[in-house]
Amino acid sequence: MDITHSTAPGIGVVHHVHTQEGHVLSVVHHHDGRRTLLVYDAAPDAADPDRPAKTIDLDGGEADQLADLLHSRSVAERLAAIERALADRVDGRPR
Repeated sequence: MDITHSTAPGIGVVHHVHTQEGHVLSVVHHHDGRRTLLVYDAAPDAADPDRPAKTIDLDGGEADQLADLLHSRSVAERLAAIERALADRVDGRPR
């Protein structure tokens, strides 16, 4: 995934995302705390690849909930799971 950032004067910060599969989207962090998701049509025959095909406005709470859904486990959580599995194997307990 390739992520770049730019400032939109008077609006906030725009994070441009290009996925490994070729999808393009942006996340706008507005100065007032709102977030806007912009989803682009990355097809070669798209009428205007710079114009979002879909715009989704989220308030701060909605953005937090969506972030929780998308967030993978932290490194500490993953390491703890590995340590538990290793301890179970050493102790002879099933995983």
